[in-house]
Amino acid sequence: MQLSDFQAFPNLVAMFLARAEFFGERPLLWAKRSGQWQSQSWREAADQVCLLAEALRGLGLDPGDRVVLVSENRPEWCIADLAIMAAGLVTVPAYITNTERDHQHVLENSGARAVIVSNAKLAQPLLTACLSAADVGHIIGMEPLRRMQSERIQFHNWSEMVGGDATLARLSVAARVAAIGRHETACIIYTSGTGGLPRGVCQHHGAILCNVDGAAHILAEDLGWDAAGETTEVFLSFLPLSHSYEHTGGQYLPIGMGAQIYYAEGLEKLASNIEETRPTMMVVVPRLFEVLRARIMKQVEKQGKLPNYLMARAMAIGARKAAGKGRLIDRPLDFVIGRTLRPKIRQRFGGRVKAMVSGGAPLNPDVGVFFDAMGLTVLQGYGQTESGPVISCNRPAVGLAMDSVGPPMRGVDVKIADDGEILVRGELVMYGYWRNEAETLRAIPKDGPQAGWLHTGDIGHFDEKGRIKITDRKKDMIINDKGDNVSPQRIEGMLTLQPEIGQAMVSGDKRPYVVGLIVPDGEWALEWSRAQGEKFDLTALQDLPAFRTAIRAAVDRVNKDLSVIEKVRQFAFADEAFTIDNQEMTPSMKIRRHKIRERYSARVDGLYKG
Repeated sequence: MQLSDFQAFPNLVAMFLARAEFFGERPLLWAKRSGQWQSQSWREAADQVCLLAEALRGLGLDPGDRVVLVSENRPEWCIADLAIMAAGLVTVPAYITNTERDHQHVLENSGARAVIVSNAKLAQPLLTACLSAADVGHIIGMEPLRRMQSERIQFHNWSEMVGGDATLARLSVAARVAAIGRHETACIIYTSGTGGLPRGVCQHHGAILCNVDGAAHILAEDLGWDAAGETTEVFLSFLPLSHSYEHTGGQYLPIGMGAQIYYAEGLEKLASNIEETRPTMMVVVPRLFEVLRARIMKQVEKQGKLPNYLMARAMAIGARKAAGKGRLIDRPLDFVIGRTLRPKIRQRFGGRVKAMVSGGAPLNPDVGVFFDAMGLTVLQGYGQTESGPVISCNRPAVGLAMDSVGPPMRGVDVKIADDGEILVRGELVMYGYWRNEAETLRAIPKDGPQAGWLHTGDIGHFDEKGRIKITDRKKDMIINDKGDNVSPQRIEGMLTLQPEIGQAMVSGDKRPYVVGLIVPDGEWALEWSRAQGEKFDLTALQDLPAFRTAIRAAVDRVNKDLSVIEKVRQFAFADEAFTIDNQEMTPSMKIRRHKIRERYSARVDGLYKG
């Protein structure tokens, strides 16, 4: 059996059931319970998907009804998602970090008739929102829930919903699934809201299948994935499955490839989970790469002169290779680094990683060069929820360029508009936003020379090898008072590579120069306070002239590599880190500029006075 013919499947459930039939008792889903990794086979997962699908239909839900799914990453997430689709319904994933107000918007906007939630803690803000949402009639708890008094809403236990005769359930599901086409909506994924109220992106089955097809072909042709199914890849899932990047890349791609999926216990245990599960593929966001890079460098710094020398030489050699200026004289030392330093770094990632795919936000080229120099292949991808989400990806066969996001994937058409905006066309493009015709027409015009093309809002161009290079977000671009264009993401990426700076946001639209809002790195600040004999209090430290001078030195180091119009002339400290909890960062770890501007507008404006 060749696993690479994704065009043959009418929908995602059909693909899953075909894989389950082929792999049978092989393990599919892994989770840590009572301190031990425990697996669920393809057959067991398929039985539960079919039983849950029939139970959902038994609640009186009709084809096309929406079901909201709120859960941390776990096997039941995958089973619930597939079961909803197998019932002819539409999954509406919601972030576990949502507030009651966030949940209320998703419930009311989607018109969801049922909700699946994992546990009592996550149910707390959700249940109150359900009371206000007129259409919700059923709540299913993966774990026991405290039931509230309601004449309208019925509560159901997961264990009861997945019980019964799987043989009969499979027959019913098979008949129903055969009639679901690639054009039908699989899920409504709400954007993370970097610029305002989240909008529901309607992703059809064909959009995600197109993504899986393109990604799998890259892995097969460039990284040795066995499309005959003789060997099994291992994915570690830790980004939120409610985000389209993980939903497609961390769930349906491994299902399509016949891979195993391990669910991480959380970001705080990610490092140990990586060593335990030894993944071959990882889907990662740039912010995590930046954190891992900083940790690796700090660990090497403590190991003495030789490891530090090898690290410095590896990075220098990597930078020359990335610039196409590799030297023969570097080869002997590169060989030594390959036998000493790189194996130790790779072991921290389990020792068998074939590739780490970066997406969700731009990756600073220096970070990509660092991991490549350490012997870890980083493939930077590009996309957005409206495109399934992946549009392009770097691939070794074309040549890795850390300042690009690679060529368009198979089945994807890309062109550059006159104003530099990246336009996309193909089966991967959404049909529209849920109940939002005006925004749909803005994103995909029906008339004119660009009718039918998704307007990404990103600015970029093709290089000589057909790889896409993104220069900025169209709406985020800073245009100063002289009309010059400045890329904020590039400057922020350079700032956060400095050990003193944890996070940054720069401003300067319609202003004479660029200014920055900075969150100092907590670990660096702790070390600095100890060295200076000061009490560690991040807020109090920011009032010390010596502390500000140290941060200023980091900003000045960055300014040396920036043009005159890009230099950060003044900066202020933020009151706290940008986080998901304070709504200044999305669950995919991108800063929410409009929220930060609202909070710090007076402070930023003050940087232009005097």
